[in-house]
Parts: sequence; structure tokens; C-alpha cells
Amino acid sequence: MKESAVTPSQSLTPPAPVDEILPVTQMFIYGLQHVLVMYAGAVAVPLVVGSAVGLPAEQIILLISADLFICGFSTIAQSLGIGRWIGCRLPLIQGCTFAALVPMVLIGKEYGLGGISGAVIVAGIFTLICAPWISRLVRFFPKVVMGSIVTLIGLSIMPVAGSWIGGGNSELSDFGNLLSLLLAAVTLFIILNIYTFASGLIKNTAVLLGLIAGSLIWSFFRPLDFQLVHATPWFNLPQPMRFATPEFHLLPVALLSMVMVVVMVETMSSMMATGDIAGKKVDPTMLRNGLNACGLATTICGLFNLFPYAAFAQNVGLIGMTGVRSRFVVAVSGIILILMGLFSKMAALVVVIPKPILGGAGVVMFGMVAVSGIRTLGHVNYRNNNNSMVVALTLGLGLMPVLVPGLFAQFPPMMQLFLHSGITIGTVIAILANLTLNGAKSVKPACTTCEQPGPDPLPSNTAAREVAVRTVRMWLLLRKVQKQQIQEE
Repeated sequence: MKESAVTPSQSLTPPAPVDEILPVTQMFIYGLQHVLVMYAGAVAVPLVVGSAVGLPAEQIILLISADLFICGFSTIAQSLGIGRWIGCRLPLIQGCTFAALVPMVLIGKEYGLGGISGAVIVAGIFTLICAPWISRLVRFFPKVVMGSIVTLIGLSIMPVAGSWIGGGNSELSDFGNLLSLLLAAVTLFIILNIYTFASGLIKNTAVLLGLIAGSLIWSFFRPLDFQLVHATPWFNLPQPMRFATPEFHLLPVALLSMVMVVVMVETMSSMMATGDIAGKKVDPTMLRNGLNACGLATTICGLFNLFPYAAFAQNVGLIGMTGVRSRFVVAVSGIILILMGLFSKMAALVVVIPKPILGGAGVVMFGMVAVSGIRTLGHVNYRNNNNSMVVALTLGLGLMPVLVPGLFAQFPPMMQLFLHSGITIGTVIAILANLTLNGAKSVKPACTTCEQPGPDPLPSNTAAREVAVRTVRMWLLLRKVQKQQIQEE
């Protein structure tokens, strides 16, 4: 009887934002928006590596389809979880990491796609072994460290949006042409207006609507390229070892295993940033489970001749912008990715979206990641400590590879793997600077009894919207007065 009395009251308790289940239609639209945001980054790695190892265009398309298929399953595993050990149960999109791109190209040129696949399998197993130990580093991430890293993530991925705005490839002769810049600005203008003046579902899908509107406007100036869509088969079922049999060589295995340390640090940073935005306390167990999901996905990917997986930071900004924090929305994104992997023409269709249109949307989304970190830094105490110096060192040194790409070109190739990522440099600097300047007292054991952090407030009506409404009302009132004066005359 007591249990039956308690159950109704418990059922009235609203779920946490991260566990909220929305109507199916809304989850599909929000999920599709996540897919469009991450798609360009998801297909870039198999496209570059496939070309580097000499695969023909037809096989590269099949490689991309297999990547999307596995990406969908790993996203579902990460967001919904499998048992007690797999998945952090946060709204995180999984995809091929750029951190391993350069070493995989080097390995591919020397050992072929089989050498890459063998190294990826071992690197995934290495991640599974290291996850319980590396996840305990959460105690070294107080607010000053966490805020600095999240801000650095947002600023570090901003050049991706800039590259898209210019046309996607800085080596193109017409990179940064006036049409690309103009339509990127138009797309950004459309997104900002929808976000400012709309409400509800339309407001939360401002990025999706902006991408559609921007692509339509682009088609009036330049025809959209559907050649890849026509050349892609309708259905493709990924097959293990379709392109090469995994080969295991010591140097590629050691190289990718070290790269996975970088990937694990970046993934933990994305998990903590997402948890901060969604109002979910990220503890060592969640970090371990999230790294386990990445390790398992990476191991399976190696069998399909694919590449290491990590959490995509781009989608963290989309969560902050829309205020939709449900992990079930991201799980729907995983389902969409699976369907795109099976029905290859769907995957090829998204490629039609011009890069400048994606860049216009990326400015806002990536900027929102930095805003989340700045908001965290706003709650940091800067008196009687060296927190300001920790922030300065993290941002200053972490942005060096972004601002000066060739700065570490004279270092040995092995060291360049780590120095290539500003996020990795910033994370290490933030932890060491905090320990050195603020002392061991700044590092506290993980609190198991602390309250959950509150989620970011949902986007509300902006001042611009209120001013516009008042202006329209004033204009209508003046028109009414003028009509009355005319009638009286």
C-alpha cells in the first residue's frame, strides 16, 4: 500500500531535461538538425583517408555510407547507454575524429588501408583498457579548468566555420569569393531572425530552416551539384573487411594508441561541456562509460575499415543554442544516420548543401560552445588566487595551433600529433597550471552528494523581438489615428 501511495507522486515529478521524451515529430526534426550540423565533419575523414590510400570514388562513397551506419549505432549507444558500462547517457553525437587524420594518412601511404584498420582495432582496445583510469581525471577539472577548456573548444572549432564560409577548401582559386561570403551572411541573417522572432518548434529549428532557405537561395545563383547523388546506389549494407583485411604492424599500432589518448581527453572535455549545458553532473562513472562507448565503436570500426570515433563538439553548441537537451533527440539522430548509411542516396543528398551555407550556421553554433565556457568562467572566484593566470595560459597556448598552424612544424612527427590539437594542449596546460599556480588544494575529490547543476535556461524572447513588436504596434496605432482623422475631415 505504501508503494502505491508513493508511485503517483513520483510520476508527477517532471524528468530532467536530458531525460525528456518529446513528441516523435519534434524529435525527428531536432535529430535531423543535429545530423546536418555534423554531416560535413563526419564524411570528411573517410573522404580524405579514402583518397589518400587510392580508393576509387565508388568505394569512397561506400566507405562513407559504412561510416554513417556505424556512427548511428555508436551515437545511440552513447546517448541511451548499453547496460552499466557503455554510454554516458548524454546528448552526444559520435563521429570520426580529426585528431587521427594526419597519422592515418601517413599510415595509409606506408601500410595501406589494411594497416590503418589493424591499428584502429588495437587503438579501440587500448581505449577500453585505459578508460577506467583516465576517467578519474575528472577531479582535476574544477570550474576554472572546465570553463577554460570549453571556451577553448568553441574558439578552436571556429576556423571550421570560416573555412566553410570561404567555400570549404582554402586552396581553391575562388576561395572567399563574394557570392560565398554574401550567402553565408544571408544564411546567418535568416537563422538570427528565426531565432529572434519565432517561438516553440520553429525557434528551435532555426538552424535547420536556415540551411534549407540558404540552399534554395544558393540554387538561384549556382546550380546545386547532384552528380554524386545520381552516381550513388540506393541501398548499401556495410560489410566487414570489404576493402581490406586488417594488418597489425607495431609502429602504426603505437602511433594510433598514443593519438587515442588525445581523443580521450577531447571526448571527456565534450562530455563535461555537454553535461554543463544540460544540467547533468558528470562523474567518473559517466566519463568511463562514455570512453568505453568510443573504444567499442573504434574497435568495431576497424573491422569495417573505418577510423577512430569521438564525440563531436559542433553539436554541443547546437544544444546550447536551441535549449533542447534531450538525449533521446540525439538517439533519433543515430537512427537517421543508420538510415543514411543503408540508403546511400540519402547520405549523398546532404552533400548538396553548399559549404558557405553550412558556414553561416556554424558561426552561431560554434560560438555557443564558447559562450557556455564563458558562462562557467563567470562563476569562478578570481580573488586571492591565480585563476586568471590559469585562464590566460589555457586560452593563449591552446589557441596557438589555431592562430599559427605551422608553429610546431619543426618538431618531430610524433610530437606534432599532440601539438596539432589546441584542445589537447589547452587541456594539459589548464590542469598543470591550476595545480602549479593554485596548489593541490584546488583539486578536490569528486563530490557524490553535491546537487545537480542547473541546466542553461531555455532561450527566451529577446530584446530585439520586444522592440520589433512595440514598433509594429505603434505603427498600427498611428495608421488607425490617421484613418480616423481622414474620416473626420
